Amino acid sequence: MQQQISIITLAIEDVSKSKQFYIKGFGWQPIYQTNDTLFYQMNGFILSTWLKKELEQDIKQSILLSKEGITLAYFVSSSIEVQKLIDHLSRYGGTILRNADSPEHGGVRGYIADPDCHIWEIVWNPDFIINEKGCFTLNK
Repeated sequence: MQQQISIITLAIEDVSKSKQFYIKGFGWQPIYQTNDTLFYQMNGFILSTWLKKELEQDIKQSILLSKEGITLAYFVSSSIEVQKLIDHLSRYGGTILRNADSPEHGGVRGYIADPDCHIWEIVWNPDFIINEKGCFTLNK
């Protein structure tokens, strides 16, 4: 079986708040949208946001908006960009969980939650390289 992820779907409570965070905060443009879902083309997969109640209907199960044990990471190209992006995202509905600092393993990172409490690590680490297509690899 091929090692891949095609779509990651985040359950959301409010489409307009989610759009504010991802479109105005990150500056991403959806490639597809309906009244309850948006698709963002990423580097090799699609990130989808979908109204929780509609996603529950599709799954035929009630789900909780709990992100325990799951974080999403967004790598930036310099250490200075980490706090700048965290501050920017906070102006569009994000909640700062941890300001940028330097962990023992190197680099710089901070954490912010989107309006639905999905946790994003904003990170720069010299051990990772981001190419012109936005793909990154370990530089070791």
